[in-house]
Amino acid sequence: MSVVGGIWKPVLVFHLLEGRLRFNALCRLTPNATPRMITLQLRELEADGIISRIVYPEVPPRVEYELTDLGRTLEPVLISLRDWGEGFQSEGRATALEGA
Repeated sequence: MSVVGGIWKPVLVFHLLEGRLRFNALCRLTPNATPRMITLQLRELEADGIISRIVYPEVPPRVEYELTDLGRTLEPVLISLRDWGEGFQSEGRATALEGA
């Protein structure tokens, strides 16, 4: 759980399931997270081998992030969590409507 635990790590990994993304794209996709928090989470995910950081030798440097093969193994887990969350929200709304 320490590898993908927390609020932002699963969100970042979920967004990277679609493919490579640049830092600013990840910031736009997670507007409630500060850039500093995203940077810290990306560094931890990279250290754990979940994502890889690709630096292009350009000026200014271009950096992209993508899932490693190990990171790709999280896809079924994240999809299951998303599906469960959507079902939970649907049930919660249905229950609230029944009680009204």
